[in-house]
Amino acid sequence: MNVVVFPGQGSQSVGMGKEDYESSELAKSYYHKADEILGFGLSDIMFNGSDEDLKQTKVTQPAVFLHTAVRYYLSGKKPDAVAGHSLGEFTALVAAGVLSFEDAISLVSKRANAMQAACDEVEGTMAAILGLEDNVVEDICINIDEVVVAANYNCPGQLVISGSKQGIDAAVASATEAGARRALVLNVGGAFHSPLMASAETKLSEAIEATTFNESDIPIYQNVDGKPQTEGAIIKENLIKQLTSPVKWTQSMQAMIGDGLSLYSEAGAKVLSGFIRRVDRAIATEQL
Repeated sequence: MNVVVFPGQGSQSVGMGKEDYESSELAKSYYHKADEILGFGLSDIMFNGSDEDLKQTKVTQPAVFLHTAVRYYLSGKKPDAVAGHSLGEFTALVAAGVLSFEDAISLVSKRANAMQAACDEVEGTMAAILGLEDNVVEDICINIDEVVVAANYNCPGQLVISGSKQGIDAAVASATEAGARRALVLNVGGAFHSPLMASAETKLSEAIEATTFNESDIPIYQNVDGKPQTEGAIIKENLIKQLTSPVKWTQSMQAMIGDGLSLYSEAGAKVLSGFIRRVDRAIATEQL
């Protein structure tokens, strides 16, 4: 049984999608459609812009969505299930038929702008903690007198935390003392997947509530709880919660493997394949 997984922000690279655009009329049509919906030349930035241009949140998120969606369309895959990491969940919902391409890229753009506004309001950051058990990192966060929370459960032994700059600095110091193999502050624009994204969640929830979510014929393993869902109303509710809740990717992978999904196809990158192999080295992976 096959699952297609979609990476999120951080998987971008200059030039991504250009080969698809130049070799496929189908791909070209989606790139033109995206430019029209967004009202700016996203495809030109993706193909010809600088790394700094592509790192802007308002560009990065729709760019990763567009690239991975097109890779999925070109693959012709008919998966038994889908999942996406953070931003990637929007692409997963398109693959499952829950959202239209047009509605999804519009929501992704609104999400990016809302997150950027939240970052401008409150200074925050994130850090990757490697080599500690999840419960040890969770305890470290709880015992710091600042906003610091577990944000991305990426794979066993890799947990990203999010919060205020002072809180992250304190947590990194505590994790190092606790024996972390690495505790590294990340070069990100804000405290994603933490309570500091509350204003972004409020803004995005209005747009999500106004968007049609269809029922899904295949399970979507969602970030908020790592569990499979097919009901449009629940999927919508979980997507709203996603901005201030941790990405439970480890839990999603464990659930998918437990449900018998044995082939993992990653659209447009090789980020999630590495995480999957950290859960079970026997699992087969491929890139779309």
